[in-house]
Amino acid sequence: MATRLFAAPSPHIHGGEKTRRIMFDVILALIPALAVSTYVMGWRVLLVTGVAVAGCVLFEYLFGLMLGRRTTIGDLSAIVTGMLLAFNLPVGIPWWIVLIGAVVAIGVGKMTFGGLGCNPFNPALTGRIFLLIAYPVQMTNWTTNVPDAISGSTLLAVVKGKTYDAAGNIVLGKMNLEGIDFMDMFGGYMNGSMGEIASLALILGGLYLLWRKVISWHIPVAVLGTMAVFALCVALTIGGGALCYELPLFHILAGGALLGAIFMATDYSTSPMTHKGMLIYGVGIGLLTMIIRLWGAYPEGMSFAIFIMNAATPLINKYFRPKRFGVKK
Repeated sequence: MATRLFAAPSPHIHGGEKTRRIMFDVILALIPALAVSTYVMGWRVLLVTGVAVAGCVLFEYLFGLMLGRRTTIGDLSAIVTGMLLAFNLPVGIPWWIVLIGAVVAIGVGKMTFGGLGCNPFNPALTGRIFLLIAYPVQMTNWTTNVPDAISGSTLLAVVKGKTYDAAGNIVLGKMNLEGIDFMDMFGGYMNGSMGEIASLALILGGLYLLWRKVISWHIPVAVLGTMAVFALCVALTIGGGALCYELPLFHILAGGALLGAIFMATDYSTSPMTHKGMLIYGVGIGLLTMIIRLWGAYPEGMSFAIFIMNAATPLINKYFRPKRFGVKK
């Protein structure tokens, strides 16, 4: 036969998107938030981000040498991991703790499982959760240059209004949103991690990723929509009135909701493959985030929610597989 035919597994057509191009788009999408954080919090934002990025790139190179693999630092994924790790840290954190987070993010969260595409958990979140457990004091020291920021606490911690009943169970008190300027929250004038405060910049970065088709709308909309509906139900239960529109908006803008929904929950390696699976995955993240925020020990729950749903991704992929053509049900 003059022509030989080869049967190979899918995909049979390559879309032309390379890892380096995708990671470069993510870096571009994060730059506006980095710029706003630097303007609001000062030069230490660049220092912490630089240490995190340099640490992730260095440790990925070293772990690759130790494991006998070809270097993968050229795909820019280590830079993205470093930026996301830094965005989840307070600006005043010591540099050596940042390096420990980079070791855990790359060594435990990524290279242990085989590198990019094989990791079941988001590497930056792995590093962040480890640091939160190992160094709780340094990870909750919200020292900023914001003149009107609430010293020592994030808005989530202040507004949570956690009280206890006679049995010692946590109950929700009246959530006081008085004195909170939502325009300040859009612009970044609030306490929190470096990448949490720039709400408008994160939204612009997300729109850029949607335009470039790096991410789809399913996960961010499912996460933020679930959080908004949950907050609305809570507002109707405990107060109503202005809380009905203020509380959903507050929970979307405060903490790591936008950063997590747009940049971390959408990680290809750790999120479901199908659109239906993405919606279920996003709803799970939104529910867990709000449950932890309102009734958990931590004011913020986005990192833990994404981490838990990362573990559920294989199960979601199993029951929501793409439809196979040519096979009858």
